[in-house]
Amino acid sequence: MRAILCREFGPPESLVLEEVDEPKPERGQVVVDVNACALNFPDVLIIQDQYQFKPPLPFSPGGEVAGVVRSVGEDVDRVTVGDRVLATTGWGGLADQVAVRADACVPIPEGMDFASASAFLYAYGTSQYALVDRGRLQPGETLLVLGAAGGVGLAAVELGAAMGANVIAAASTDEKLALCREHGASMTINYSTEDLKLRVRELTGGAGADVVYDAVGGAYSEPALRSTAWDGRFLVIGFTAGIPKVALNLPLLKGCEIVGVFWGAFVGREPARHRENVERLVELWRKGRIRPHVSATYPLERAAEAIRQLADRKALGKDVVTTDRQ
Repeated sequence: MRAILCREFGPPESLVLEEVDEPKPERGQVVVDVNACALNFPDVLIIQDQYQFKPPLPFSPGGEVAGVVRSVGEDVDRVTVGDRVLATTGWGGLADQVAVRADACVPIPEGMDFASASAFLYAYGTSQYALVDRGRLQPGETLLVLGAAGGVGLAAVELGAAMGANVIAAASTDEKLALCREHGASMTINYSTEDLKLRVRELTGGAGADVVYDAVGGAYSEPALRSTAWDGRFLVIGFTAGIPKVALNLPLLKGCEIVGVFWGAFVGREPARHRENVERLVELWRKGRIRPHVSATYPLERAAEAIRQLADRKALGKDVVTTDRQ
């Protein structure tokens, strides 16, 4: 089978496409014929040895797939050969086949295509956990989303709107902000041309944002934290612009919380609550309240190009790599 391999840590251009042995399912695993693999920012980090998970070389990036179960290992009773599933894999998804834990597989809802299915769980799972479990977002509150046109950011915009919040989408281009408005944002900020803190103050009448969803970090975190309302919740999601240092007098003066959001750890530590969240998300999809935005698809041989687009922050929503089965 074909696989995109990281043989040495480096930029996306260092990845290679090679023929490798087909995987065999171990106990508790299934092998999935991959139809589509959605890309996420951890794919940019993991190939440069900058991610918290460090698979041994060589490995395939790609942590989110959709496809059809090819074979099952021992002690697997809830997934069968021929099932259409989506799954988070951690890595290994940029290949024709991948072995994955059976309990990580979710049935693809009827009517959902493979590309959308591959782009579903990571973004919406992260944002559901962030906004509901960690952020306690309430109807009528104001939600500020940084990096709002990215995969997890756009999911946060949609879910925030579905929860009845007033969503302020912040992103770096007018094109990205137009997409955010299509997905439920009622207000927008272009933080490449506008003062983030000043605009939040203006848009909220000086009150600030009740919940801040920060998937960007870097120089944007401090002005966003300063824009948090009294008793607000500042959600730490990711660091596409770098890991910031924050003065701890700010949460004291603002009377707000800084809350870490580690969805992957939550999935492993609290699987029952995770399954409940997935069920809620699938129901929202069935009702048409959320829809993954796949901005571009790439064949497997162009996977490095797709990861470069993500690294350069040119992707809108999710970019997806497909195999010949798509």
